[in-house]
Amino acid sequence: MTILFEDCRVFDGASAEPREGATVVVADGRIREVADGAVAGLADAERVACAGRTLMPGLIDAHFHACLVDLDIPSIDDMPASLLYQHARHNLEGALRRGFTTVRDAGGADLGLALATDRGLIAGPRILFAGRGLSQTGGHGDMRGQTRFEPCACAAGYHGPITRVADGVDAVRLAAREELRKGAHQIKMMVSGGVLSPADPIWMDQYSDEEIRAGVEEAATRRTYVMAHAHTASAVRRCAALGVRSIEHGTLIDAGAAEAAAGAGAFVVPTLVTIFAMIESGAEFGLPKVFAEKLGNLGEEGLRSLEICRAAGVPMGFGTDLLGPLQDQQSREFLIRAEVLTPLDVLRSATSVNAALIGRAGELGTIAPGAVADILVVDGDPARDLGLLQEQGCHIPVIMKDGRFCKNAL
Repeated sequence: MTILFEDCRVFDGASAEPREGATVVVADGRIREVADGAVAGLADAERVACAGRTLMPGLIDAHFHACLVDLDIPSIDDMPASLLYQHARHNLEGALRRGFTTVRDAGGADLGLALATDRGLIAGPRILFAGRGLSQTGGHGDMRGQTRFEPCACAAGYHGPITRVADGVDAVRLAAREELRKGAHQIKMMVSGGVLSPADPIWMDQYSDEEIRAGVEEAATRRTYVMAHAHTASAVRRCAALGVRSIEHGTLIDAGAAEAAAGAGAFVVPTLVTIFAMIESGAEFGLPKVFAEKLGNLGEEGLRSLEICRAAGVPMGFGTDLLGPLQDQQSREFLIRAEVLTPLDVLRSATSVNAALIGRAGELGTIAPGAVADILVVDGDPARDLGLLQEQGCHIPVIMKDGRFCKNAL
């Protein structure tokens, strides 16, 4: 089946100037043609009259957690897997309704969720999953409380549904190899402290250089990369020096660290909405007080991080990192970033920049011949009004993934 989107304003994921009155031709799951004006000779094609609406690439969230289903993360360890994955289904289906046709899961999702989505059992975005994230003992991914004591040393290794503990170069290699064996698209490592872990301060450096380098080397054997949880400037500098491609959060980055990241060709993926959402609504949804106190003024620091990265020329991906009932604020990340960045740059981050980050430039995050037909049609022009991407997708009458309609209200 050939599908024609007619009379579109096309934002291709990168260009500052849209193409007005264009026709986009889709066939066999790909974009076949982007033409100025009408296309003749396709009498049997299905036609979608866009009437001047904006046609743009499907959105990409490069820091998503399908399985972070509660603000009290340690409680997830005790949740039956069958219940956990029903929550994950809910989170994935919500993301697709908001226009996200691809998510890069940063810990928790696995091959089963990816296959269930690919096979249509879950109406969600495609999933590029990291499997379980790697953490040192007492690091950001070690969800054991400080009052939990193991009966013997052999029981000390933590292995939960989102993360696993691996200490030492050999253990990191083994854990990375195991996640890659199980189909992980990238490896996640915890390189600084975090908010939602019970035993570590945010300022703490985590993993030795040798351990980080081992993770990077193992990922490279599969022609992929490491994404590293790194809030602090020192963690960002270490990531840049050790070959980490994707630096997550970067909330406390400074100019020197940003310049190091830019010089190394690394990406930074800020995730500001989760900070603001937890500050505003965390208590309402059961965020433990010990975690709430760690948030401090991270919101203000996060906005400054955007300015610092922009000044240094660091490519910034788009991520959200939301948990449980806060996931419906996913699209709010656009509005928060627009306090510092232009709407066009924010849209690029969620399309062409993220596509480059995940190694799918020219295939995802773009409207161009040969690209996968992940397409949104939006009422109005989101490059002028990012509010059109809010309200759970109500201003997005058409959502297409892999050339198939997930929603078509035109």
